[in-house]
Amino acid sequence: MEPDDLLAAHQQELRRGTVVLACLLRLTTPDYGYALLEELDRGGFAVDANTLYPLLRRLEKQGLLTSEWNTDEARPRKFYSTTPDGRALARDLLDDWSRLDDAIRSLKGTS
Repeated sequence: MEPDDLLAAHQQELRRGTVVLACLLRLTTPDYGYALLEELDRGGFAVDANTLYPLLRRLEKQGLLTSEWNTDEARPRKFYSTTPDGRALARDLLDDWSRLDDAIRSLKGTS
């Protein structure tokens, strides 16, 4: 495997779980899928639509997001928002993220 391909594969693996946390945090303010996709991309989370939409449906099925259709405009949009359970999970994941970040920084400092 080429070094660039190897890096890309490991970066994808590293980012996979962080997208869940990013969605839960970002959707404390309701938004629709495409706007979320663009905002995540601007924030450094390059996510494919074919990955994001199934993730949103899974998080909704797990009770971590709710959705509501907005038909006020010409094009109906499904708005997602984080539920109280989703916000609690995001807080727990963020705490874990901080512990992992501290641990990695500690390891980096010993090498």
